[in-house]
Amino acid sequence: MTKITIDTSIPDFEAESTGDSPFKLSNLLGKKVLIYFYPRDNTPGCTQEGKDFRDNIDQFTSLNTVIFGVSRDSVKVHEGFKAKQQFPFELLSDKEENLCQLFDVIKMKNMYGKQVRGIERSTFLINEQGVLIYEWRKVKVKTHIEEVLLTLKELS
Repeated sequence: MTKITIDTSIPDFEAESTGDSPFKLSNLLGKKVLIYFYPRDNTPGCTQEGKDFRDNIDQFTSLNTVIFGVSRDSVKVHEGFKAKQQFPFELLSDKEENLCQLFDVIKMKNMYGKQVRGIERSTFLINEQGVLIYEWRKVKVKTHIEEVLLTLKELS
C-alpha cells in the first residue's frame, strides 16, 4: 500500500472492527470520517483520548462526522475497552499494521531509554467523497479534542 497525503483519495479498505460487521471505508461515503490512531487500549493517554471523543459525540454527529479509533490491539481487547469506557463508536484492529502503514503512523519512539516501534498518536479527517482533508500528527491528548472540533466547525 502507498502512503496517503492531504487532498488525495483514500483507497477503499476493510478492517476488523468491534460491533457486528467489518469496517469498510466506501460504506461511509457521504459522511466525514475521523480516524484516530492510538498506541494501546487501557493506557491512560489512550483512554483519555477516547473519552474526549465519547464525551463530544453529539457535536461530531451534528457535524456529519463518524469516529473510529485504530490500534494494533485485537478486536477482543477492543470490545472490552469499548464496553468499559462506553465508547459510542467502533474500534478497528490493525494487528498486521496495514492501516498504520497506509497512514504512516508507525514510528521509532523512545520508551524507558530504548528505541521501540510504535504508533505515533495521529488523527485523520476524510471528507464525504473519501478524500483526506486534514491530519494531526504527534497529537497531544490534552488539547486535541478542541483542535479537531474547531477544524470541523470551520469546514461546516
